[in-house]
Amino acid sequence: MAHDLQEIVELAADLLGAPATLEDRDFHLVAYAAHGDTIDPVRMESILHRRATEAVRTRFERHGIARATGPVRIPADVTIGQLGRLCLPARWNNVTYGYLWLLDDKERVSAAQAAQAMPLCERAGLLMARRARERDDLGWKIADLLSAQPDARAQAASDLAEAGALDPPLAVAVLRTQSPEPLNPWLLPHSVLTTVWQGDHVLVIPSATSPQAITDRARRVLEERNVPVQAGLCTSCPTLEHVHEGWLRARVAARTALPGETRDWTTLGALRLLRAAGDDSLIQATRTPGTDRLLQHPDLTTTARTYLDHAGNVQKTAQSLNIHRQTLYHRLRRIEDLTALSLTNGQDRLTLHLALTLTPHLPE
Repeated sequence: MAHDLQEIVELAADLLGAPATLEDRDFHLVAYAAHGDTIDPVRMESILHRRATEAVRTRFERHGIARATGPVRIPADVTIGQLGRLCLPARWNNVTYGYLWLLDDKERVSAAQAAQAMPLCERAGLLMARRARERDDLGWKIADLLSAQPDARAQAASDLAEAGALDPPLAVAVLRTQSPEPLNPWLLPHSVLTTVWQGDHVLVIPSATSPQAITDRARRVLEERNVPVQAGLCTSCPTLEHVHEGWLRARVAARTALPGETRDWTTLGALRLLRAAGDDSLIQATRTPGTDRLLQHPDLTTTARTYLDHAGNVQKTAQSLNIHRQTLYHRLRRIEDLTALSLTNGQDRLTLHLALTLTPHLPE
């Protein structure tokens, strides 16, 4: 009889008479089963945060679990309250896909009992390998969905719809980072598909599964690789055919995000122009010799942007900048002199505001 991973963990806990936890090879929680009320900080951390800490991973891997083909006993560490446990590797075709952990501080699980549980671990390894392969195959379909070729996109949408892999409406997230290694599929709900495309991590997320929370989770995981991450999100993809446009919008949102921030396309305002036109066209349309002169003066640039963001309200601008009104008036005159634009003219103010809004996101 076939079992899913949760059933396998429950069977192992019953067979060996100990609390069981299944984690992938990156120590992300896959399933767990209680057996009594025994717990320690390591198990609690894994269950609450869906993964073990890097310190725990390093400590356990010193015992050779990544290369082990059979049970490995991990001794207790009283300094951190860690109980002794038994590790059964979940392997398939000589590859370790995860670890089944049994809390066994009193070493009640015998070698013979542990051997009886190894077929369950082999089954878990097979299921984890199969899921990893399925995710990889579907990841290629997501890449095709983002292709510049309409025929490839149409075929990918048809294949994904036939496979029932994604349930519209959909959201698309883009995470820009210097770390090209794909996200571990166990980190994300099974309904979320991901790929790496044009140097970015791309997630296609069913809208019913909290796209913002999933994007933030993926961003934090990438940040654990000690690289800055900018994340963008587009939640308006009613069908698979709209994912390509959603990806382009999410790229713009990610481009405008600060490191460690997730920005939604719907919040971008005038920055949506970055999707509507190329960089050169936007530079020609918004930049003038005068705005270039202004950009050489950081204090005046900040003053102009703040003044325009406050719709020309002198009192609010002065308060925001923590300067006297007369100082603000002096700076505004300097801004007009440098830019040859009048801050009392609506078109001039629009030109300046667009230039200051878009320039930080355009090439020099």
